[in-house]
Amino acid sequence: MASEYWKWKFKDVRPEEKRELTPEEKRKNWWHYHRWHVVIGIVLVGIAANLVWNALGIGKTEPDYTFAYVGGAALPDDTAAALESAFAALGEDLNGDGQVTVQLRQYVFKTGDMSREAAAAQTALMADILEGDSYFFLLEEPMPFQQNFQVLCRLDGSLPEEGDFSGEGTFYSWRLCPVLQSMELGEYAYDLLGETVTGSSDALVSGLFVARRGYWNEKDCACPEGWAALWDKLTEGAIGVVSVW
Repeated sequence: MASEYWKWKFKDVRPEEKRELTPEEKRKNWWHYHRWHVVIGIVLVGIAANLVWNALGIGKTEPDYTFAYVGGAALPDDTAAALESAFAALGEDLNGDGQVTVQLRQYVFKTGDMSREAAAAQTALMADILEGDSYFFLLEEPMPFQQNFQVLCRLDGSLPEEGDFSGEGTFYSWRLCPVLQSMELGEYAYDLLGETVTGSSDALVSGLFVARRGYWNEKDCACPEGWAALWDKLTEGAIGVVSVW
């Protein structure tokens, strides 16, 4: 009886006829159900494109010269930028991109420091050395550096004798290089704990030592002749020292 009753009750009810959606309604309906898929897809494509872009070096300017600074405290940004500009003014366009570019890489750690940060900096420096990226070195402690990393050549370009990694005769003092001493690097300023710290970039770098890497194998390097030419300009008239200790 119940079944017959419901049939009688809804005898006049007719199924709603299916209406064809307009193109605009179809687009809105599709967007409603798929918008997050689109957003996620765009993000993933962007990440992939960025990785490829960086891997291929697209849009990047490759430096003509690379310097490695190794010291116990980072050089201020103003000082680093002034050094890059001063070195570039003496260089030449080695890679043919129409400009002279210098990159200063900073590896900050103290000799004997066993902290995680120091270990990371030394690992990055070792990678630089193994890849042959930096030809020029600005050093706070040149002799311990040579003893630890054994990468510097002598001032005349020759390699130290086998087993001699004392560091003697592999560096110039900044103060004894007339060209370096004549550079006007200006002032630096940075914020420290809410206060502005200022000083002379010339005075800050005057205690450094300059050196260059040697090559013990036939590993190719980008423009060794161009690098050596800049080295000759930077150290013209310099007075070598055997030891600073």
